[in-house]
Amino acid sequence: MTETRLQSPSAARNRDPILSVLRQHLDGVRSVLEIASGSGEHVVHFAAALPDVTFQPTDPDGPSRASIDAWVAEGGLANVRPALALDVTAQPWPVAGADAVVCINMIHIAPWAATLGLLRGAALVLPPGGVLFLYGPYRRGGAHTADSNAAFDENLRGRNPAWGIRDLEAVADAAKAEGFGAPAVVPMPANNFSVIFRR
Repeated sequence: MTETRLQSPSAARNRDPILSVLRQHLDGVRSVLEIASGSGEHVVHFAAALPDVTFQPTDPDGPSRASIDAWVAEGGLANVRPALALDVTAQPWPVAGADAVVCINMIHIAPWAATLGLLRGAALVLPPGGVLFLYGPYRRGGAHTADSNAAFDENLRGRNPAWGIRDLEAVADAAKAEGFGAPAVVPMPANNFSVIFRR
């Protein structure tokens, strides 16, 4: 393992359950824009499993982009483009279009403005019927879904008051304002959810 390639223990744990849900919702999709790709471990796993889909990873962080490209090179994957710098709050995005947008574990580790920027940008790059796939922990009905999530939320807000686990209903309302339909919600391991919107 080189110093360039970052590793996320959670990525190793959740990549197969996420892939299982993606397979159900990416039928006919040929291009995927991944937002906040982080270490790059998710995108290389998905790209290896879905060779007919072209993936565009992005991240605002330089070392993360270097890690993504290193993982892609290690895997010899021809269907992953070089990582791009992308700040969800800055319009326009450096990608003109995609059949689907995937964002894993960003919304709770970013200010609310990042969620709004994500939804706004995704609405601009997706075609009608395009898929926006979100993954992470959410509150439902104004309450945490597990004690561990409540503790995690407290930890996040202690690190940065602008962070925190979001109310799924608030995310759905903001998505509706950008032209997305009601989400399909799939419970996932470790008290997370896959949330799938269509434009």
